[in-house]
Amino acid sequence: MTIFGAIEAGGTKFVCAVGSSSGGSLRSATIPTRDPDSTFADVAAFFSAARDLGSIAGLGIASFGPVRVNPASPQYGRILATPKPGWEGTDMIARARAFLDVPIGLDTDVNAAALAELAAIGAGLQHLAYVTVGTGIGVGLVSAGRSVHGIGHPEAGHIPVRRHAAHGDFAGLCPFHGDCLEGLAAGPAVAAAWNVTPSHIPEEHPFWEVEASYLAQLCASLFLTTGPERIVLGGGVMKQERLLPLIRGHTRELLGGYVDALRSIEDVERAIVPPACAEPSGLVGAFLLAERSTRSETRGG
Repeated sequence: MTIFGAIEAGGTKFVCAVGSSSGGSLRSATIPTRDPDSTFADVAAFFSAARDLGSIAGLGIASFGPVRVNPASPQYGRILATPKPGWEGTDMIARARAFLDVPIGLDTDVNAAALAELAAIGAGLQHLAYVTVGTGIGVGLVSAGRSVHGIGHPEAGHIPVRRHAAHGDFAGLCPFHGDCLEGLAAGPAVAAAWNVTPSHIPEEHPFWEVEASYLAQLCASLFLTTGPERIVLGGGVMKQERLLPLIRGHTRELLGGYVDALRSIEDVERAIVPPACAEPSGLVGAFLLAERSTRSETRGG
């Protein structure tokens, strides 16, 4: 059996695994994200210990962003402007190749998750958006079965949104934009604005309507700009199941019947869904990146 390596590189943790996209993880480990040297030392140790499982054919890295995703760029694989101390300029591919000299595929964690969710949902879908709401807010896009790149990669977590009145004068936490979507609705912003965590918020708290309003604005914007057939909402904040129906309802209201395929609440329920992957979507996507990189090298690029 051919096995692959996968790294889902997040802002708070790295999840490393050996296995495949179809068979799942044979072994995995979660490593806290610290500085690059300490973090990658632990990553290297995991893959060294996993050699007993067999030879790894390729490695996929689903990385937090912003990261250079264009293979033709001299900066390919490097972390760009980020609030994470010590990580700007880190060459993710070079760091990985230092301990695993195999074909390596890299994309953003959310683009990788979108690829994985597209494969998991199936049903002939071609266009999908994956949204993670956790430490940050990221959006991955797949169109015609391929992740979307251009001037960079999608950064819809930083779009401006219409502020909710209940948020008062909360300035937002984004170091670049203040009260963009991530600055108002990501996990740290929730904690800072309300002095609570999403898992311990009473039902009558204004958080639910405020958070649903912001995420519905994102969903409506995605439907109106990129036209995905599905939007998958994942991440730690979305583990609060009460949010999903609120977001669907607000999205339908914002669209106002303009999108023909999303006029009824049943239409919206089919279009905005929770993750379908059995394992974390970004990790499955990293396996897919590894498998694609191996096929690409076999074909000669």
